[in-house]
Amino acid sequence: MRDEFRADLQIVSQLLVDMAEGVRAAMRQATRGLLTADHEAAETVIARDAEIDELYRHVEERVCDLLARQAPVASDLRAMITALHVAADLERMGDLADHVAKTALRRHPSPAVPAELRPVFTDMAAIADRMAEKIGSVLAKPDADLAAELDRDDDAMDDLHKSLFGVLLSDEWPYGVETAIDATLLGRFYERFADHAVNAGEHVVYLITGENPPAAS
Repeated sequence: MRDEFRADLQIVSQLLVDMAEGVRAAMRQATRGLLTADHEAAETVIARDAEIDELYRHVEERVCDLLARQAPVASDLRAMITALHVAADLERMGDLADHVAKTALRRHPSPAVPAELRPVFTDMAAIADRMAEKIGSVLAKPDADLAAELDRDDDAMDDLHKSLFGVLLSDEWPYGVETAIDATLLGRFYERFADHAVNAGEHVVYLITGENPPAAS
């Protein structure tokens, strides 16, 4: 029975790794669609969002089944709870990539982001990609130190988010209200993507240490 439980738990872990890889690929393609008006890349993100949702359902179903059949306690129960929380964060990250892709399509064939904002969105996308990669790594091989690095990545994302507003609120902004609204929402999508990555990392730290991370000051 114990070997069966461990095998089932490994399946759940692999599903989470697959989700992390999926959301990383989705945000990469969404960014390509956003910055280069790549219609096919944006369409692919939207089409494959259902795959991430399906992985999320598989995690929920397997965890609920394990809870019912095995009645896990201590660290095993912690692993089950962590899996549910992480899956929820990853599913939301996939949704945020989907939002970016839909914004790109809405402005196609023109790029949704004006040239002046492409550097900041390129940097935000690079941080999002790095954070998604780290989540995949710590899910494949739990590492509290690597998971804790996500807080620093998130600080860099927040700094870029603030710099974006500096451009949008400048008296020299030439693109009008509609483009500013798009850019504001896009910045929020990347910023929230990073927040959910941090949440997932904190759940992994909890799984490893059994302690909740300290509250942000």
